[in-house]
Amino acid sequence: MKSIAAIREEIEHYEGMDYRQYILEYQDDPRSGVQKLVEGLKKKEKALQEEIRRTESLKQYEHLYEQLGYVCGIDEVGRGPLAGPVVACAVILPRDTDILYLDDSKKLSPGKREMLCERIREKAVAIGLGQVEAERIDQINILNATYEAMRQAIRNLSVRPAVLLNDAVTIPEVDIPQIPIIKGDQKSVSIAAASIVAKVTRDRLMTEYDQIMPEYGFAQNKGYGSRMHIEALERYGPSPIHRRSFIGNFSLPDTEDGPTAAARENKRTVGSLYEEQAAEYLEKNGLRILERNFRSHAGEIDLIARDGEYLVFVEVKYRRDSTQGEALEAITPAKQKTILKVAGAYLTLHHMSLQTPCRFDAVGINGDQLVWVRDAFQA
Repeated sequence: MKSIAAIREEIEHYEGMDYRQYILEYQDDPRSGVQKLVEGLKKKEKALQEEIRRTESLKQYEHLYEQLGYVCGIDEVGRGPLAGPVVACAVILPRDTDILYLDDSKKLSPGKREMLCERIREKAVAIGLGQVEAERIDQINILNATYEAMRQAIRNLSVRPAVLLNDAVTIPEVDIPQIPIIKGDQKSVSIAAASIVAKVTRDRLMTEYDQIMPEYGFAQNKGYGSRMHIEALERYGPSPIHRRSFIGNFSLPDTEDGPTAAARENKRTVGSLYEEQAAEYLEKNGLRILERNFRSHAGEIDLIARDGEYLVFVEVKYRRDSTQGEALEAITPAKQKTILKVAGAYLTLHHMSLQTPCRFDAVGINGDQLVWVRDAFQA
């Protein structure tokens, strides 16, 4: 009879995921130590079956269109950072792919993303990558740069897809049928795979840039506006991979009399950047942006959107890091009163009833973390 230590070692060195053979082999072993191992395997087997079911549910769009030919998922990463390129990826997976744990790349740990990226590269029918650098982003803006990167990714596929599954967007100047899917990286295995490969590709690139320009901390912040990154910008100025249209005048100090005109303008530039990030996030989650920076005599509202029957007034707040407090803490009762007054002015201006269903949301951005709060306060 095998010792408990030998059985444990055998299980630990097993490289597969189907533990049923071990459960059947050892479930009648009377030793308590073996029974503990069997119970652990049963939990792993249950979790595995749940993951298989979840993955199958993510193939609904692929199964819907696979009779047309190759189905391709597309996603991008890098719209919000202050530095580095925007990277897009197009992935065609084989029918009934057996890759498990595919999900929105932001929900996965770096180690999990790396592992899945290698699996995707091994199994995929085709992978295409597109990359648009900071200089080009400054020339054509980040939205058009994102579309350009996506078109590159499609062109770099080794086979032509019959249909494109996109994460929320419709790509201009593409002659292949497109299916935009809200939260697509959480609903389609192909888009999730594209999300992971794009993220890993860009993260690796930013780590390489860190070797050349270590003062900005690109290996850690990946180009996003962390506290250390902003301080490096203010100390060293922008690098060749910084997006000038994103960073404004970060490197200009204040005078003894207070912020310079350039610094004040920079604050407005930074605010607009985060409002754009919030707007993109809300649009990806199904809202339609109607207006930005609406002003009245009472003040200003950052974003006004439509969400089904609701007219949504959105306040966006950001903090560079946690030392400044949580972003949403800045929406004080006094600020809420101002928002209500401005909302009333908007309804009046557009000849809308004060009984119009309205909602007051908030988006807080702390470093590179975004939090969306529906019904942040009541009228």
